[in-house]
Amino acid sequence: MPRASPYERAIPRPQDSLQMTSCATMPPAHPFDDDKLKEECGVYGVIGPKDAANFVALGLHALQHRGQEAGGIVSHDMDAGFNSARRFGYVRDNFTKASLMETLPGPIAIGHVRYSTAGAKGAAIRDVQPFFGEFSMGGAAIAHNGNLTNAEELRRELIERGSIFQSSSDTECIIHLMARSMAKSIPDRMEDALRRVEGAFSVVAMTRTKLMGVRDPLGVRPLVLGQIGDGDGWVLSSETCALDIIGAKYVREIEPGEMVVISPDGRIESRRPFRPVKPRFCVFEHVYFSRPDSIIGGRSVYETRRQIGVELAREAPVEADLVCPVPDSGTPAAIGYAHESGIPFGLGITRNQYMGRTFIEPTEQIRNMGVRLKLNVNRALVEGKRVVLVDDSVVRGTTSRKIKEMILDAGAKEVHFRIASPPTAWPCFYGVDTPERSKLLAATMTEDEMRDYLGVDSLRFVSLDGLYRAAGEAAGRDPQQPQYCDACFSGEYPVAPSDMIAKGFEVKAAAE
Repeated sequence: MPRASPYERAIPRPQDSLQMTSCATMPPAHPFDDDKLKEECGVYGVIGPKDAANFVALGLHALQHRGQEAGGIVSHDMDAGFNSARRFGYVRDNFTKASLMETLPGPIAIGHVRYSTAGAKGAAIRDVQPFFGEFSMGGAAIAHNGNLTNAEELRRELIERGSIFQSSSDTECIIHLMARSMAKSIPDRMEDALRRVEGAFSVVAMTRTKLMGVRDPLGVRPLVLGQIGDGDGWVLSSETCALDIIGAKYVREIEPGEMVVISPDGRIESRRPFRPVKPRFCVFEHVYFSRPDSIIGGRSVYETRRQIGVELAREAPVEADLVCPVPDSGTPAAIGYAHESGIPFGLGITRNQYMGRTFIEPTEQIRNMGVRLKLNVNRALVEGKRVVLVDDSVVRGTTSRKIKEMILDAGAKEVHFRIASPPTAWPCFYGVDTPERSKLLAATMTEDEMRDYLGVDSLRFVSLDGLYRAAGEAAGRDPQQPQYCDACFSGEYPVAPSDMIAKGFEVKAAAE
């Protein structure tokens, strides 16, 4: 049975009712991908070009790493009105078909890619965003990246007041809150709605004529603004890499707590719906979630990951013959570790780039092959060597154990793990799929115990201070006012997960 969702409703419901979900609530579909934290979702919006949906499809393709289960696009044309398409699977398999894209005309469109959950067995097309609603002043569509930590409370209240939910997504709460607002315009109603929600959210939304983008007050999830041509149009995107694919120019990040409203004439209105607070951007975006060719806070993600490797080499040196990344996410840190340590860098592990989610039915025999279907060791490179394996994180540890066995089977003399993030000891409630705390290796074992469990010669993680230094904070982490959200490492949640606390989940007090 799949593990319980962190947003499973606490109130009684019929057996066939929907379980509350966010963008990331279910275990991964692929049996060999169960040892990584899974990103939440990606959002994208375009206003200006006459075929805005085509630009959105390209942007979603560039954001595919943020969600592989399903995608959706909503567009508006003055003659055709609102149109939408929602599909399971990859963007390239659905939104590159002319027959589909012709049904999405108009100069304004938004889109969404959803995290890879349990596929058709665990998800329904009604949960695929963007969501659409008709209001007295016209229709609006919305797509959301993140998690609402008070979604259960809001959903219960809305149902008791007569709302009828069509999906199991926490994002639909925003639509219902907008419908109940008495504000005069849709942007004003969105402000009202978002003041009621808690958690992490980057939102793109659209009316018949306007494109909107909002970040939560802490700015946990990313959102950037780009410009097409010389004012031909505007783009909102989860990452800068999705601006590059359409030739858009990066303008700036949407600031934490900011709401932008973009009109057809290119005018951008900036609003501040929330009380100002100190930002707490998700530090794991630097470690793993964002693409290495993206820019975060004016800083290259690739360079930050390379610098994490440098910090790791300074904090955890070891005598070895080869530094080898666990592909692909461990590569920049491994390059940094090798450069700082002086140990040669080598691609001792090769990834099968064509290993798809639907390769073959995962029988027990195939499951036992484990990561060998996805990764293969370069025996000629590692045989007889003392190998430093650099990976981005250790969650359950199951994949790390299998990779270690493969390296030893290929003739390595020693295996030393160096991890480019601190120990992941706490679940994330802000839109990232994380196992329950009891299944996180670092929550139940010391570093030495983890080393023995993995069966490696040594195991070291970069420190929180080292991670902060790599991300540009020269003094490291300020324990009184941390610059990032690092709850998955520290257990300090900047926004209390209200729904989980109501169920008895104990959290540390966030730093004041």
